[in-house]
Amino acid sequence: MDTPVLISFTLYMLVMVAIGLYFYFKTDSLSDYILGGRGLGPGVTALSAGASDMSGWLLLGLPGMMYSDGLVASWIAVGLIIGAYLNWHYIAKPLRVYTHYLNDSITIPDYFSNRFEDDKNVIRVITAVVILLFYTLYTSSGLVGGAKLFEATFNLDYSTALMIGSFIIVSYTFLGGYNAVSWTDFIQGILMMLALVITPIVVISEIGGLNEAIRIIEQTDVSRLDFLSGSSLIGIISLLAWGLGYFGQPHILVRFMSIRDKDEMHRAKAIGMTWMILSIVGSLAVGFFGYAYVIANGIDLQDSEKIFITLSQLLFNPWIAGFLLAAILAAIMSTIDSQLLVSSSVLTRDIYHALLRKNATNRELVWVGRSTVIIIAIIAWYISTDSNSSVLKLVAYAWAGFGAAFGPLIILSLYNKEITKEGAIAGILVGSITVIIYKQLDGGIFDIYELLPGFIFAWIAIITFSKISNGSSKKSKDIFEKVQTKLDN
Repeated sequence: MDTPVLISFTLYMLVMVAIGLYFYFKTDSLSDYILGGRGLGPGVTALSAGASDMSGWLLLGLPGMMYSDGLVASWIAVGLIIGAYLNWHYIAKPLRVYTHYLNDSITIPDYFSNRFEDDKNVIRVITAVVILLFYTLYTSSGLVGGAKLFEATFNLDYSTALMIGSFIIVSYTFLGGYNAVSWTDFIQGILMMLALVITPIVVISEIGGLNEAIRIIEQTDVSRLDFLSGSSLIGIISLLAWGLGYFGQPHILVRFMSIRDKDEMHRAKAIGMTWMILSIVGSLAVGFFGYAYVIANGIDLQDSEKIFITLSQLLFNPWIAGFLLAAILAAIMSTIDSQLLVSSSVLTRDIYHALLRKNATNRELVWVGRSTVIIIAIIAWYISTDSNSSVLKLVAYAWAGFGAAFGPLIILSLYNKEITKEGAIAGILVGSITVIIYKQLDGGIFDIYELLPGFIFAWIAIITFSKISNGSSKKSKDIFEKVQTKLDN
C-alpha cells in the first residue's frame, strides 16, 4: 500500500466523521435528526438525492455489468434517467407540500398514515415492516461494496474489510443524523462525479484513442458493440423498468421532503439531473472502455465489479488513486447512511413514538434513533458476511421491493383523491409480495425483472380496492383540494 493512497483515504474518512461530530452538537429534535428540520437548499438536496440513490452500484455494479455485457447493459441507464426525471418533475414538489401540510409528516409511513386517516396505524406498521425488510438487504449491498473496496485496496481479508467499512459509515450517521448524511452526500456526490468523468478519459488516452479502443473491442467480441446483443424485447423492457423504482425509494423521497422551499425544487431538479447524466454516462464508459484496456494489457480480472478499482490502481499516481478509491467509498457511504437513517426513523418515529411511547421527549427519541442505527447496521453486517455476494443483485432486489411496494401508492396518493386506506394497504402488500415471489422463482416467469409485475399488480390492487371500499372521506378530499390549490399558486 502506497503511503499517499493511505493518507488521502484516511483524510477523507476523517472529514466524514468530523462532519458527523459537527452536526451532533446541532441536533436537538427528532425532526432535526431524521429530516434536517426541512432546511436544505437546492444544491445539497439534489446531490444528496443523487448520491444516496446511486450507491456503490454506480462505481462497482454498473461498470461491472457494462464490462461483462457490453452496450446492451446501457438500457438500464436509459430507464434510470427517465425514471429520475419523472420523479423530480411529478413527485418532488407535491410530496414536499403534502407532507408539510399533513401534520408535518417526516417519514413515509407518517405520510401514508396521515394521508389515508389511518387512526389504527395499520398502514404505518405495514410500511415500516416493508422498509426494514428491504433496507436490510439494501444496506447489505453497500457493506459488501465497502468490503470489496477495502479488500482490494488494503489487501485485507474480506471479514476485516467488512468490519472497518461498517464502522466508519455507522459512526457519522450515528452522530450527526440527517444533516450530517446530507452534507456528506453533497461532498461525496461531487467526488463521485469527478472520478467517473476523469477515469474513462484517461483510459481512452492510455489505449491510444477512441477509435483504437473500439477496434480492440470489435476484434475481441463484436457483440459488445450491439445494443441488442443477446437480449429479447422482454429483457430490454426489464432493464428499462428499473426507472419505475424511483417513485418508491424512501431514501430519495425524504430528500424531496426536506428542501426548505417548494419553489426551489426546479433548481434542484436541474442540478440533480445534470449530475446524474454525467455520472451514469461516466460509469458506463468505465466498464465499456475498461474492457478494452484489460484486453490490451493482458490483465486477468476475476471480478468484473472491481474494474473501477483496478483502473484506479493501474492508471494513476498514488495521490490521485487515493482520491478515486475514496470516490467508491463515497458512493457506498452516501447510500448506506441514508438507508440506515430512514430505517432508524421508521423504528423511532413510526414504532417507538407512535405506538409505544407517545410522550417520549425529543432527547429520548434522538437517542433511540441513534441506537437503532447500530442495531440495523449489525443485522445488515451479518447478511454481508458472505464474500460471494453481488452488489448488483442485492441492490436489484431491494430496489424492486421499494419500487413495487410504494411507487404506485406515492403516485396515486398525490394525483388521485379517490384512493382509500384499503387501497393503500392492498397496494403495499401486493407489490412487496409479488417481488418476493418473483425473486424466489429466479426469473422463471418470462425472465422479467420482478419490479415490473410488482408495480403493475400493486397499481391494479390500489385502484380495485379503493373502488370497492367506502371511498375516501370528505376531509381527505378537502385536504387534497387545498394541496392542489397551494401547488398551483
